[in-house]
Amino acid sequence: MTLFETMGQMDSISIGLWVTGFMLLFVVMGVRVAFAAAMAGFIGLLWIFTAKMGFERGFLVAMKMAGTIPHSKVSTLALSLIPTFILIGFLAYHAGLTRALFEAAKRWVGWLPGGMGVATVFSAAGFAAVSGASVATSAVFARIAVPEMLKLGYNKRFAAGVVAASGTLASLIPPSAILVIYAIIVEQDVGALLMAGFLPGAFSALIYGGLVVFLAMTNKNFGPPVRGFSWKQRFESLPGAMPIFFVVGIIVVCIYGGVGTPTEAGSLGAFVILIMALYKGMRWKELKGALIETAKLTVMIFTIIWGVLLYVRFLGFADLPTAFSDWITGLDQSPMMTLVFILLAYAVLGMFMDAIGMLLLTLPVVYPAVIALNGGEGVSAADSAFGVTDVGCSIWFGIIVVKMAEFCLITPPIGLNCFVVAGVRPECSVQDVFRGVMPFFVADALTIAALVAAPGIVLWLPGLMGYA
Repeated sequence: MTLFETMGQMDSISIGLWVTGFMLLFVVMGVRVAFAAAMAGFIGLLWIFTAKMGFERGFLVAMKMAGTIPHSKVSTLALSLIPTFILIGFLAYHAGLTRALFEAAKRWVGWLPGGMGVATVFSAAGFAAVSGASVATSAVFARIAVPEMLKLGYNKRFAAGVVAASGTLASLIPPSAILVIYAIIVEQDVGALLMAGFLPGAFSALIYGGLVVFLAMTNKNFGPPVRGFSWKQRFESLPGAMPIFFVVGIIVVCIYGGVGTPTEAGSLGAFVILIMALYKGMRWKELKGALIETAKLTVMIFTIIWGVLLYVRFLGFADLPTAFSDWITGLDQSPMMTLVFILLAYAVLGMFMDAIGMLLLTLPVVYPAVIALNGGEGVSAADSAFGVTDVGCSIWFGIIVVKMAEFCLITPPIGLNCFVVAGVRPECSVQDVFRGVMPFFVADALTIAALVAAPGIVLWLPGLMGYA
């Protein structure tokens, strides 16, 4: 009897727990989430099928699954959104549209206390509406906004922290790559998730902007305002930023108006930005840079998806999601309290895992439990625990959990946005950036509390579309 046949005498739940433990051990040891999940998923499938069919047949079945899952998932239409949205952001940057957007924000809101910080938040939110990539947003504004703030005497920790925190807005404001991935995992309509992110994303940007103003007002010389711009100069700055708002309009009309699919909206947006970039004089060097950066980020995201979905397929065979759902619903406490504990667990996980990997690994187990807590499939808003229907709960929880995933991007020790900003700006160490983002944890906590207490912020636009 082989080792796998001996171990196969364990029940599927125990196998699922052991393999999950192995995967977490790999992650702690420093193995990339994509490869740790892929190895754990393959070992788990081999373990389960060996117990049922013997080692030779079990090995063949596990190998076939490991080979077919990447192709079957990458060939889905929904995932084609990701490279098109990422391409829009990099084209906008290399064409100089991002700098024009920042200049317009500086002239319109720079007069506020901490005005350059507020301009960074709002311009990053505008860029996020055509980018969908948090890391790209942080890298772009680390090059543009940090030097401007340092020149005016801003504290370097605050300047770097504003940029790192503002970059997280791309996780929520459509077109968001993480929202697309969430929609694929839970089999929810991509368009509904993207539209649901608009109001919470704008709300989060306003909270960030308000925090910057408050910090500048309560700390002397913390963030001096920028004055001296006439109304004529303000209006002159708008045409340079209009291409970005035009693309946002295309995406909204296509998705909300039913003119086209989200994939078509992303492709059309990328084409429009490309034409505008060429008109503004973008050369082959800039176009090549945008294409290469898009390819790098797309490959990184797709690699994580391939590896983690192999682990997710194993979880299905191990029946671990059902077991976890039954355990959660059997707890002797209110569903809202259980939801709070789940969100706190995400906050802890975010300290050690990247956002996309964390969602891919946890949602197959956590999502069914949350739906069950709300009352299960087909439940009405009146009879549910959270005051939303089953479809509404799927959309509402998606926005909340993606907002929680933003913590991953700025929380130590592996907050990716903080490392990106520190890498772009050598004068700001990683420690400086982490200290600079700390006040934004309070802003995120307020935003999440508001979204949990008032689901209408999330569900209003999807409700108009007939999804919730």
